[in-house]
Amino acid sequence: MTIFDVLTLIGGLALFLFGMNIMGSGLEKLSGGKLEGVLERMTNSRIKGLFLGLGVTAIIQSSGAVNVMAVGFVNSGIMQLKQVIGIIMGANIGTTVTAWILSLTGIEGSGVFLQLLKPSSFAPVLALIGVLIIKFANGDKKKNLANIILGFAVLLIGMSTMSSSVSGLKDVPEFTSLLLKFSNPILGLIAGILLTAVLQSSSASVGILQAMTATGAVSVSVAFPIILGMNIGACTPVLISAIGASKNAKRTAFTALALASSGVAVALAAFYGANTLFGLPFLDEQVNATSVAIIHSVFNIFSASVLFPFGGVYEKLMYKIIPDEEGQEQSASSSPLVEERFLLSPAYAIDKVKDRCDEMALLAKKNVNLCLEFIRAYSHTKDEKIKANEKRLDKYEDELETYIIKIGSFDLSFEESLRLGKLSHAIGNFERIGDYGANILKTKRAMHKKKIHFTDEANRELDIMSKAVKEITENAISAFIDDDVELAQTIEPLEQVINNLKAELRALHSKRMDDGECSVETGILFFDIINSFERIADHCSNLAVCIIELSQGTYQTHSYLKQVKKSDNKSFMKNFEMYLNKYSLK
Repeated sequence: MTIFDVLTLIGGLALFLFGMNIMGSGLEKLSGGKLEGVLERMTNSRIKGLFLGLGVTAIIQSSGAVNVMAVGFVNSGIMQLKQVIGIIMGANIGTTVTAWILSLTGIEGSGVFLQLLKPSSFAPVLALIGVLIIKFANGDKKKNLANIILGFAVLLIGMSTMSSSVSGLKDVPEFTSLLLKFSNPILGLIAGILLTAVLQSSSASVGILQAMTATGAVSVSVAFPIILGMNIGACTPVLISAIGASKNAKRTAFTALALASSGVAVALAAFYGANTLFGLPFLDEQVNATSVAIIHSVFNIFSASVLFPFGGVYEKLMYKIIPDEEGQEQSASSSPLVEERFLLSPAYAIDKVKDRCDEMALLAKKNVNLCLEFIRAYSHTKDEKIKANEKRLDKYEDELETYIIKIGSFDLSFEESLRLGKLSHAIGNFERIGDYGANILKTKRAMHKKKIHFTDEANRELDIMSKAVKEITENAISAFIDDDVELAQTIEPLEQVINNLKAELRALHSKRMDDGECSVETGILFFDIINSFERIADHCSNLAVCIIELSQGTYQTHSYLKQVKKSDNKSFMKNFEMYLNKYSLK
């Protein structure tokens, strides 16, 4: 083997890993986080979790990503440990699909059909198709599909390059002697663990082993322990993800390690026990890429079948190894709103941010309603609730905005970027709605301390405006949570009515001040409240405009507002007149 063969091997490995990365990224983007959402919603039984874990891993080609996601589910309280055990087992089986795809490089034969099945025949064509789609097609979905095709082609080309570069090693006695050492189960296990731990991917390490079979020096006795070691090494990303996580997340990570280690121990005992008793005749037979795929699949199916009934035992064992200690387990208030681990799937991470935004929206609405109840009479209990809610709104804004910045650092599709912008826009508006609610609280608190009261007429006017504010807040929050564009289109007319009310109330109260019915200090407090009302309505309008714009695939707020407020806009005028009559001061 010459230096040029070594360089070819390195180039083939680079192409192989790059192709796997491109293909995996394309699959993840094409799924749009839907697969992770399915995992979250449909793992109420271990058997269902196993099949879902298998299916999702087979599609996105990453057992590590699925297992790390499972740790995130547990750490955030979405799932319990017993629910994710099935996912972990299924992910281990699902990852064997890659080995079967790569086994195509081992196809032999001179027939036309067999020749067409060889990657050397169709991979260049696939690469060209992928490039042409990327170059000329429009739309993120088509480009994601092109990345999958191109990544798959590059992966196969890299695999073929590696295989051809090492084929000359079959004539090197030193290499054959080195491989024979790995027939020792302990050395083979260590080699498999280290290779996979370094690459952070069992699929990649299995692919490299498949390429090495081209030397003709890899026997069953060598491949078997290495493959088993790869399954333990595949736990490395999961263990890393559990650093700094809650005890439940640590239990999940160690469950993955315990399942892999137990499966390896059982398989080693069964395999070498059978060899001792009966003498397995195929130990020294050479393996090819297909043989490696078979060993990989049989081991993982065997391991899952044997260990599946003991899922409950592993759960109890983890609670004994990592017990709860009173006062030390991570509290709900200190846990992150959205798990960092979900960033493995940006589309799914955006879904989780939307869930938290929905919670923030409902909290903002709750605060507004409490503040509106405040208008007539001060309540110390409601005062404390509003202050506590305001702190929670600030926490939501700080954590979610930071998380959104992290998501934005990834390569997002146009739709995902728009959606992320909408969420960031909404978070700021929810926080400001909460702030203006707190302003009303401060005003009423000052009135309570100084024993200041509004006149009956002033209170009647505030009641009318507060009902309009309550309706616009509820409509804006509902439109945001449900992505209801039709409901969002009714908000701007109501916001205009509230602006009119503010002007009318300001004029009426100024007249009361001129007539001596109210003091200047009372007037200032009255103006503070109606200003806060109007600003809450403004932020509700901002939310509605954002929803409408993004439903059209654009984000040009000012152009929408110019269009919607035109006098010839029949829908706007109809809603405006309806709300004008509904909230008339007469």
